[in-house]
Amino acid sequence: MTRSASPAASLPAFQTGAILAALGVALGAFATHGLKGTLEPGLLADFETGVRYQMYAALALLALGTQPEQRRAPMLLLGGAVIFSGTLYILALTGVKWLGAITPIGGVLLIAGFVLAAVDFRRSG
Repeated sequence: MTRSASPAASLPAFQTGAILAALGVALGAFATHGLKGTLEPGLLADFETGVRYQMYAALALLALGTQPEQRRAPMLLLGGAVIFSGTLYILALTGVKWLGAITPIGGVLLIAGFVLAAVDFRRSG
C-alpha cells in the first residue's frame, strides 16, 4: 500500500527530530571530549544514556515526520526525550540525585510515544 504524505503536514516533527539529533551529536561529542576525565564514570555513563535515548527519540521523530497522520506520538516522544535525557544531563553535571525520581516519567512518555505511533500507524493503514 502506498501512503501519500503531505510534506507540510508533518514538517514540525521532522524538523524537531533533526534538531534533536544534531543536539544529540553535539552533546555526545561534549561528553567524550569535555566530560571524560572530569566526571566519575557512573555520572558519565548517565550522561551517555541521556544522549543515546535522545537519539532514539530524534530518529523516531524523523521517521514519524514523514507520516502526516502521526500527530500525537511526536509530542510524547519529544516530551519524553526532554524529561528523560534532560534529567540525566542535569544529574550528571550537578550530582543532584533527586532528579533520578523524575527520569522514569520521561521513560514512560517515550514508551507511550512509541506505542501510540504503532497504534496510529495501524489505524491509518
